[in-house]
Amino acid sequence: MNQMTATIGRWQGAGLMATTLLGTGVFILPQMTIEVAGSASLLAWLLLTVAIIPVALVFGLLASRFPHAAGPAYFIEKAFGATAGRTIGLIFLLVIPIGAPAAILMTFQFLDALVSISGLGQLIAELLIVAVLLLLNVKGIQVSAKLQFALTLLIVAVVAILFGASGLNVDQLENFAHSSHPQFSGVMLAMGIGFWSFLGIEAMTHLASDFREPKKDLLPAMMMGTVLVGIIYLACTFLLLMVPTEGDGLAMISAFDYLLSNTFLSGYGAYIIGVLGIASGLATVNVYAASAARLLWSFSKEGILPRYFDKLNPHGVPFRALFAILGAMAVVIVITFYSTQELEDLIAWSNGVFVIIYLLAMLSAVKLLSKRYLPLVIAGCLFCVGLGIALGSNMIYAMVLVLVIAPFMWWQKAHLTRKYLLSNSQG
Repeated sequence: MNQMTATIGRWQGAGLMATTLLGTGVFILPQMTIEVAGSASLLAWLLLTVAIIPVALVFGLLASRFPHAAGPAYFIEKAFGATAGRTIGLIFLLVIPIGAPAAILMTFQFLDALVSISGLGQLIAELLIVAVLLLLNVKGIQVSAKLQFALTLLIVAVVAILFGASGLNVDQLENFAHSSHPQFSGVMLAMGIGFWSFLGIEAMTHLASDFREPKKDLLPAMMMGTVLVGIIYLACTFLLLMVPTEGDGLAMISAFDYLLSNTFLSGYGAYIIGVLGIASGLATVNVYAASAARLLWSFSKEGILPRYFDKLNPHGVPFRALFAILGAMAVVIVITFYSTQELEDLIAWSNGVFVIIYLLAMLSAVKLLSKRYLPLVIAGCLFCVGLGIALGSNMIYAMVLVLVIAPFMWWQKAHLTRKYLLSNSQG
């Protein structure tokens, strides 16, 4: 068996997209943006949602027209050649085993709201999560797609219930708008924090081949997921601004208990928000693991990486590649536990890698898409350049990866070409 089984529909895809973007930050990032920007955080989330739409549209258009397990690496290869595409693919593979375990560690903030786990117990729990992700993907992404669609509905339902309980009306909205005096620096800082909630758009492109009808369903699924996530973050931020919260813990838990204090759900905020936060964080790691496994499988088929990873199980899942990706995550988690290195410190470096991937994918769209989409592409490029400038020195890690990997990819391409020509001349 050498072909993946297409099993995802439009709504399941939207659920995958939404939970991937909501991730570890769904009930954390609004609180963080309020801490740096106050009421201006609302404007930051609104601008960020509008700014990310062109990027999501371009990725959706590329993936629906050129569905491939390599995702952005495939688009970039088609536009700029094998060396560029393979370099981008490898830096994506190298950043996932670092970024995904960091997301798992961040998810444990929600677990702390339920039960305190530390020391060796936390390490065991983190490794158990990796094992669960392996089991979830053995029979294909459609299993987790259904679960993540249900999770998206639950998160939307909880936010809607909180809004209903708050009794907010148009007059309150107008009063709030008049009392807000956003400062540019605060808005930009909040946008910089909030951007990481939208990391994951490119991961969906690796799953294009898993859609039953990618040309029909992929773009709508990505857009529905992106817009829905923007609305949820706006709603959560607005609730936290309008409702008094107490303590140093997660503000969404305090808001939940305050708004529903007179209902049967009173006192269950830690459990409901905690469980949803944990599930959403794991959903993000799940999609990234599945995406990286498909990219590793694709590169293995093309001979870029060892052929060992080009096998699929009876369900059309690249199990060897998946096992390798999750195994690498487990190793990083163990190393982090026994070393003094804080994994969260590497997140900013990882973000620089994604800025490069996003920018080159936008530039590849100039060659691969119709010129009528040029305004979208330009908007996406400007967004990526702005983020790169904001990251500053944190872009060094990404640049070093490119400078190390690109020459090796160029050498490998030349070596394989010489080998091919030699075998043909001898034949």
